[in-house]
Amino acid sequence: MAEFQVDADGTRVFELEARPGSSDFLPGVQTPTWGYNGDFLGPTLRAERGQRIAIAVTNSLDEVTTVHWHGMHLPAAMDGGPHQVIAPGDTWRPTWEINQPAATLWYHPHPHGRTEEHVYRGLAGMFYVDDPSEAPALPNRYGVDDIPVVVQDKEFTDAGELTMGERQAEPGVLGSTVMTNGVIGAYFEVSTEMIRLRLLNGSTARTYDFGFEDNRNFDLVATDGGLLAEPYSTTRIRLSPAERAEIIVTLTPGDIAMLRSYPPELGDVASSFAFGGEDTFDVLQLRANDYLRPSSAVPAILHNHVRLQEADATVHREFTMAARMINGAQMDMNRIDEVVIEGTTEIWEIRSTDRLTHNFHIHDVQFYVLSIDGVAPPTELAGRKDTIYVEPGRRYRLIMQFGKYVDPEAAYMYHCHLLRHEDEGLMGQFVVVGTNDPQPSSLSGLNHQH
Repeated sequence: MAEFQVDADGTRVFELEARPGSSDFLPGVQTPTWGYNGDFLGPTLRAERGQRIAIAVTNSLDEVTTVHWHGMHLPAAMDGGPHQVIAPGDTWRPTWEINQPAATLWYHPHPHGRTEEHVYRGLAGMFYVDDPSEAPALPNRYGVDDIPVVVQDKEFTDAGELTMGERQAEPGVLGSTVMTNGVIGAYFEVSTEMIRLRLLNGSTARTYDFGFEDNRNFDLVATDGGLLAEPYSTTRIRLSPAERAEIIVTLTPGDIAMLRSYPPELGDVASSFAFGGEDTFDVLQLRANDYLRPSSAVPAILHNHVRLQEADATVHREFTMAARMINGAQMDMNRIDEVVIEGTTEIWEIRSTDRLTHNFHIHDVQFYVLSIDGVAPPTELAGRKDTIYVEPGRRYRLIMQFGKYVDPEAAYMYHCHLLRHEDEGLMGQFVVVGTNDPQPSSLSGLNHQH
């Protein structure tokens, strides 16, 4: 958990340093890596709804980077996308007020054309948002019964260095080794009857289908944007890159439970084998102590969702992904692709017309899935989301409401979160403007250099 200071005005201030390091993933081998405040990955940041925070990010790498607060509702100039560049040796200090429900978010770089490598080398961390006014009795002691689980796949050279393989390979790195929180063969000693695992697919291209070796049920209680309305008992949860899920697992004294990734259902892709659709990995072994402290039962009601109504949507947009383009265009840092009016409720229809694996992430907002091919979404997609896997040929209708952060000169992104796809052009950007403001078409070469 990250340490912080509190300014005189009550702002909670964190410090992050992106820096090179070295990690001992393999016996007797030191692997060059990058990390925040350490050699690999970064500390968990934590703040409450209503708090003002500031994060001083220092770039100690020898190339530019950014830090994006994935899933966070905040001003575009603080979003950490490709326009908020941090030069080597510089420090960027975004500040904003946390204004969204409790959720498991994360942070990672977003430099244009270089995001895949920056994340792959180790720049990523969790960001917990708490809301004391909406806190059901779930396991919540960090590192005891509330555990971050960052799952990533890696590929190593014979010398033990991380390799990304052929840069033009599709869909990106699909490593033969899976690590959890930077550890190969990870395990956790459990001391309570129930444990809350906050799963993050931190991979750059691989989709996982999480479940246990013994096929035991677990309770899905939250997805990207926070709690579901009620727990959902299941044996599997599919997560594409950047998606999150919070699950509650029940154990008995002496229990051994292996969390695995099973072959994921990828839809009508060109080659399930080539895209990782036939792979199985051990992810995290849970080892229960001989005595387990009692846990409270999972509440039957988790959150009273006030859902957006389709009848309130005044704008409909369509986005078609194909190869490295959205609506037939590759990313242009100066072009504004969409202009959103503050406060509007919109429906975005997403589809993929090629047979590659894709997903879709929207900055700043959490959305609800209205339908997939005209049918209501499955229960695991009923909550707030900011990223969704898009099976080829299917239509996903998403509803979202845009908030108060108006800035015609700072853009938010939407893109495929398979990071090689993003780097090579499968991304667009939008600005939020006031009701009576002019609608800009370009950012005029704007580059927020820090």
